Order: sequence, then C-alpha cells, then structure tokens
Amino acid sequence: MSSGGNSGGLMSSAGLVRYFDSEDRNAIRINPKTVIAFCLLFGILVQILSLTIA
Repeated sequence: MSSGGNSGGLMSSAGLVRYFDSEDRNAIRINPKTVIAFCLLFGILVQILSLTIA
C-alpha cells in the first residue's frame, strides 16, 4: 500500500466545502422562516385535500 492511497477523500471534500461556502451576489435568497411557513401550509393543504377527496 502506498502512503497517499487514502488521502484523496479529504482533498475532494475540502473543495466542496469551499464551493458551497462562498456566497453569490446573484443567488436567490429566501428567509428560512418563509420556507418553513410554505412547507407547513402545503402540508395542511395536502391534508385537507386528502380528507375531502377520499
């Protein structure tokens, strides 16, 4: 076995962390509270539809 055979995982994951950590000025920014509220409302809508249709 070579000494550098197991070192590839750390280098590749470090690049992904650096890529996703940077913020793009053109990216869409959504407040996390808005996402949670939308998911709750969508879940309630699905429950209402499943009770009325079925």
